Amino acid sequence: MGQNSRDRIGGWFETPLGRRCLAAEQRVIRRTLDTVFGEQLLQIGVWGQRDAFLRHARTQRRALVDRRPDVGADLVTELDRLAIASDSVDAVLLPHTLERTESPHALLREVDRILRADGHLVILSFKPVGFWGLRNALSPGGYPPGSRRMIREHRLRDWLELLSYDVGPRRRYCHGLPIASFGRIGRLPDDSRLARWLPVLSAGYLLRARQCVYPMTPIRPVWKTPRLRAVGGLVEPSARTSETRQRT
Repeated sequence: MGQNSRDRIGGWFETPLGRRCLAAEQRVIRRTLDTVFGEQLLQIGVWGQRDAFLRHARTQRRALVDRRPDVGADLVTELDRLAIASDSVDAVLLPHTLERTESPHALLREVDRILRADGHLVILSFKPVGFWGLRNALSPGGYPPGSRRMIREHRLRDWLELLSYDVGPRRRYCHGLPIASFGRIGRLPDDSRLARWLPVLSAGYLLRARQCVYPMTPIRPVWKTPRLRAVGGLVEPSARTSETRQRT
């Protein structure tokens, strides 16, 4: 993302719509992270203020990762080659990071590599359909600014299931029209009412996934023992038993 894109997305967060959207995302993230525990949570990609989501983490430690050196990240690294040890992270948060990177598949593979067994993955994404998707398609620089693509929910689910993740139900958020100034259409109802009345107007969705770990059950070897044949209600001795008696 270039400097102009960063300036434009920063300006977007200062608009009423940007503030409204970020507040809705913070609410769904807070409810989601309330049940995510462990030692380490990583947020990959800056979205809004630096601690907009990290403040809600329940893990012992939390850190921000980004490829840009001027955003206040704790670790600066390429997203398709994360400088993080494998199987070392309990939870990863991707706030619209897949939409703003050149290779979302490579990023998902790296996230899968660094997550521990039963690790949590939380993803925020905008819908490519509806009014927000239409505005994104008609905006030269994407909408919100800097968006490379919007990913359909079923496609993202397919990607995660191919990586053997158990994907939970989605959470919709930010219901309304993609109009920066609400003064043009008057005051809109709050997000909770719009979610009940017009769920189709939701701008984005949250998916929470967890690595599926299939325990390996050891199979005990079955040792075959010679069976004794029953003849007329009596047990017929084996040849080896007969030879032993004769020697005795």
